[in-house]
Amino acid sequence: MKTGQYIILRDASRVDLSEPFSGRSLTLQSPRALEGSVPRIDIESLDKRDLVELRRDPEVVSIAPPMPVMLVKPTTSEQVEARNETGATWGVTATSAVNSPYTGQGVTVAVLDTGIDSSHEAFQGVELIQQDFTGEGNGDGNGHGTHCAGTIFGRVINGFRFSVAPGIQRALIGKVLDSQGRGSTEQIYRAILWALDQGAHIVSMSIGFDFPGLVQYYVKQLNYPEDLATSIALEGYRANVRLFDKLAALASARNPLFQGTVLIAAAGNESKRNINPNYELNVAPPAAADGIVSVGALKTAGEPHKALTVADFSNTGPNVSAPGVDIYSAWPGGGYRNLNGTSMATPHVAGIAALWAEKLLTSTRRVNAIQLTAQVIGQAKQDRLATGFDPLDVGAGLVQAPLE
Repeated sequence: MKTGQYIILRDASRVDLSEPFSGRSLTLQSPRALEGSVPRIDIESLDKRDLVELRRDPEVVSIAPPMPVMLVKPTTSEQVEARNETGATWGVTATSAVNSPYTGQGVTVAVLDTGIDSSHEAFQGVELIQQDFTGEGNGDGNGHGTHCAGTIFGRVINGFRFSVAPGIQRALIGKVLDSQGRGSTEQIYRAILWALDQGAHIVSMSIGFDFPGLVQYYVKQLNYPEDLATSIALEGYRANVRLFDKLAALASARNPLFQGTVLIAAAGNESKRNINPNYELNVAPPAAADGIVSVGALKTAGEPHKALTVADFSNTGPNVSAPGVDIYSAWPGGGYRNLNGTSMATPHVAGIAALWAEKLLTSTRRVNAIQLTAQVIGQAKQDRLATGFDPLDVGAGLVQAPLE
């Protein structure tokens, strides 16, 4: 009987954690985690009989085959000089972060991406806890992760602010994509569990499923007929979306007595409204999973940034939107770069979430994931959007920072 590799998500709260786990497994083992649900990822070789038996196991929450993922690639990349003027980027201004009394102090954010250039001046003084899930080692040979991290918590440089939450003092950097921007769902799931175990309040992900790439792998590498390859890839796609659904739910409600974690992900850049206004693709996984805050991208015609429109590339159907065009942030090697993409909008939302999380910590001493999600989505506004916008393109609207 044919066997294959599968990712198994278990709720290990009823598992005897005094017994060591064998094989490739990762479990939340902190004392805080043990008070509630304990998500665990195992990788096992299974045949059809095994699958049937596992689905009857009450500890098994979801099963999916590993699937390739890739970064949500920016549409353009322009290297620029460091800004010498004082002030802030248009994204920091439009989201009202520049006027907020909160800066993200006391909040831990996880960035799951291509790594980070930890020596960049933008991250001086930040405690960066790095974990490599790719086998390449820490660092950022791509640049995407450094840029996203800079938008969330980069320091103010020479009086110029390009990050939403520059007061963040502790960040988790999960390298889940290699220098080519590719990885697998297994790496993502492991990184999410690692971030939960490290106490992340917010997880930011600018990644997407490589469904066409998986189909082509089955066709070209395994010589499968195209219809069979598509069917197998589609089932893997569905199974991984369901696993993300379950993992997001566990992250949000691990324990009512302690914090949950909000997962935020890019909606995707596959739409082409510049070619045809109706050329709109729906939000791509993992952002499409239930319980994950999906992010669309907005563009501006210039100051005062009060007639924002959806970016041509931004997929339709996100929960919220944020600035995602001509976004200035850090780049490996000490430089800076302007990028476009829902990848750039997502760290804006993660930063705004950090500001709301600080407010919750100030008032309640803990971050409830449901409350935090409600603030991020519920406080979004549409008054800065140009007239005639499609509500499906922007979700609740432009995210806004707390002002008091």
